[in-house]
Amino acid sequence: MLLTLDGDFADVVTYPPADYQGIIGLQVKNHPKVTAEITTRLIRYLKAHPDSDHYVGKLFLVEVHRIRIHG
Repeated sequence: MLLTLDGDFADVVTYPPADYQGIIGLQVKNHPKVTAEITTRLIRYLKAHPDSDHYVGKLFLVEVHRIRIHG
């Protein structure tokens, strides 16, 4: 699984989620003050979904108010 701040990995054409064990993109977008909120949201989600198979072939875009899932 890849955890990244690099928004390029959100491009599903260049990085098709089906080709990976899971991609998690933290959507900070030049606003580092939201990093703590995004990290908290991600940790809650990971605890609620501990099975690694849940992430295979999917792209998770973690934002302050939501997590968008593609794949």
